[in-house]
Amino acid sequence: MKQMTSATPTTPVNSAQLLRAHTWVFDLDNTLYCGVHGLFEQIDARMRGYLAQYLDIDEDEAHRVQKSYFRQYGTTLRGMMINHAMDPIPYLDYVHDIDISLIPADPDLGHALARLDGRKIIFTNADVPHAERVLARLGVADHFDAIFDIVEADFIPKPEPDIYDQLIKRFAIDPQGAVMVEDIARNLEPAAKLGMATVWVRPMTDCEVCKEAPEGDHVDFETDDLVAWLQAL
Repeated sequence: MKQMTSATPTTPVNSAQLLRAHTWVFDLDNTLYCGVHGLFEQIDARMRGYLAQYLDIDEDEAHRVQKSYFRQYGTTLRGMMINHAMDPIPYLDYVHDIDISLIPADPDLGHALARLDGRKIIFTNADVPHAERVLARLGVADHFDAIFDIVEADFIPKPEPDIYDQLIKRFAIDPQGAVMVEDIARNLEPAAKLGMATVWVRPMTDCEVCKEAPEGDHVDFETDDLVAWLQAL
């Protein structure tokens, strides 16, 4: 049975395992920054508006489709591509055209990342331009070696296991020496099966799937505060 940390950001039970890690894989949105800043709500509203116009339906029905596809396919985008042959690029451009100035710079996150040995990689269901904007706004872009985004994944999202295999091959990652940090617990399951240590950053958003507690033992550590948790290593 894997050991779990408490809900508060205290020193991890098996911190030595994490300190030996040579690769850190981080999700982006609602993981590196707190969801209370409202970016999730902006993206959510733009998704709903795009689907309403694309499918010629009202926004209530668009909301239902959006959430149904997210749950079934991992992203709303994937569901729209499969069921409606939607071009992904205009959609990604539209939904990520948001005000990121709501996110404050986070020098404490930068200091915490600087203390971690090894490579740091962003693994996101968003695209590179969005990731670069967010990292620049946080002031932590220089701490990351690469971004593996939804475009490079051929628009197949987490938690599809094949994409984790692709990530590992792309960056020659030894899963036994890697840690994955993510706000959606179900996205950590494939990483755990490959042998990665896993950290669930419990999100502060209205996303129902994001708030779902993990089923099984694929989450090794969990916290409400990533920066404090990293500082405690």
